[in-house]
Amino acid sequence: MESLTTVQILAVLALPVLFAITVHEAAHGWMANRLGDSTARRLGRVTLNPLRHIDPLGTVVVPLVVAILSQRLLGVPLLFGWAKPVPIDGRNLHHPRRDMALVAIAGPAANLVMAILWGLAIHVGIGLWDHSQWVALPLVYMGAAGVLINVILMALNLFPLLPLDGGRVLSSLLPPAWSAKLSRIEPYGLVLLLLLLVTGVLAAILMPVIQWTIALLPGAEVVRELFFVR
Repeated sequence: MESLTTVQILAVLALPVLFAITVHEAAHGWMANRLGDSTARRLGRVTLNPLRHIDPLGTVVVPLVVAILSQRLLGVPLLFGWAKPVPIDGRNLHHPRRDMALVAIAGPAANLVMAILWGLAIHVGIGLWDHSQWVALPLVYMGAAGVLINVILMALNLFPLLPLDGGRVLSSLLPPAWSAKLSRIEPYGLVLLLLLLVTGVLAAILMPVIQWTIALLPGAEVVRELFFVR
């Protein structure tokens, strides 16, 4: 398979990006509801309807621009974006510190499940290759994009910096005094994350994790061929 053009990248990233971000957010709300906080459910946020989660800038424009630029500059499409945050009221959770960590980890866990499913879609597409390439080709390409996007989002969100999910987990595991100190960084978290992104530090940290995780998933060879091999 040949390297993707810019138009092809846009076409195959659109649906996987949309669902990777929105299912991630729905998973937070679902877990919170299971653990005692029904805020997200009452507001209609425990749903797979992307329209309930989309932030036009963070869910659509920013991820596609970052993916295209990083593909051209670094040789692999990175992903950075966000959806509307799911409202969680920690006071309603059965065990606030522990349950907040579980709510946080639910998002990356959903991305891992989706990465596996997209990997299986690659194999379905390969199986259909000799019968209907009109179906097989989009399925393989979109499946590869789905694997890459979900693994990137999983790795990114597990980075231990507030307000990312990894920061929430770390905050829940730290002693209360240390957790309070960590929370002071949260207002500057996205700025710090963007600095790490534009300087290449974030990619240097996350790319080994991303590549190692992809290697364990179905369809790994296709993902590497389309997005990593030059």
